[in-house]
This record gives sequence, structure tokens and C-alpha cells, in this order.
Amino acid sequence: MLTTTADTLDRVNAWVGRVVRWLALLLLLAQFAVVVLRYMFGTSYIWGTEAVLYLHAALFMLAAGYTLLIDGHVRVDIIYGNLGERGKALVDLLGTLLFLLPTCLVILWFTWRFTANSWAIREGPLSVGGIPAAFLLKTLIPAFALLLLIQGVSLTLRSLARLRGAPGK
Repeated sequence: MLTTTADTLDRVNAWVGRVVRWLALLLLLAQFAVVVLRYMFGTSYIWGTEAVLYLHAALFMLAAGYTLLIDGHVRVDIIYGNLGERGKALVDLLGTLLFLLPTCLVILWFTWRFTANSWAIREGPLSVGGIPAAFLLKTLIPAFALLLLIQGVSLTLRSLARLRGAPGK
């Protein structure tokens, strides 16, 4: 039951990861266009620079849950690598319950109204001549927290299952 629920939650971030990875290509192309326009044609557009910012933010904010899913995040814990399966499960469980989930909830709590207000006024560009959608950029903050929260719950369920003796993933 625990791993079945975790598998369902994992599918959310797996799907987001498959979609969001294409932003890396768009980011590369947008940055290339900005550089070519600047250095070959001596011109630049604020919306082009903001497009790079938006794509970069979307890529990294929306891929955070996927990165946790594939265990691609950086581990600072020097002890973790030497632990057995149960020890790793306990570290994952405690780290998720004490740090990850509360942090995600705090981010959601403090950014929900901020984002809703931005949507209510359809907040415009960050700079004059920029992309008139700062509200979309600000939406990435609670989306980041929500996707990380989903993956944190999945990690919690998997850790509990591993502590109960189920094989780990």
C-alpha cells in the first residue's frame, strides 16, 4: 500500500520531468539568440533576456521534485553512503519529516497570497519592454514547493516501507 501510493506520487514528478527537460533546449536556444543578437548585430531586447530568466527559473524550479525522484540532488551527509538500507531509510525519513516537508509547507504558506495577488492584477513585466507575465514567474515558487512536497511524501512512504522490510527503490 505504501509503495503503491508512492508510485502514484512518483508519476506526477516523472511526467513533469519529461515535459520540463525540453525547457533546457529552449533555454539554450534563447540564450544563443540573445548572444548572437548582441554580439553579431549589436542589438538586444529586454524580453529576450527575460525569456532566458523565465526559462531558467521554470527549468530549475519545476524539475526539483523530479531531481529528488531520481536521487539526483546533492547529499552533504558524509555518513549516508556508509549506512545500510535501514539506516538510509531512517535518514531519509527523518530528513524529509524534519526538514523537507516543513520547508515546503512554509514556502507554500508564505507565497500563496503573494502569487494570488500577482495573478489578481496580472502583474506585468519585470522591466519596461519585458515579458508581461511576472505572475507566471511568481507561480513557479508555489509550484516548486508543491512538486517537492509531493516527492517528499513519496520519499516518506518509501522510507517507511523500507523500515518495515519492503525492498527499497
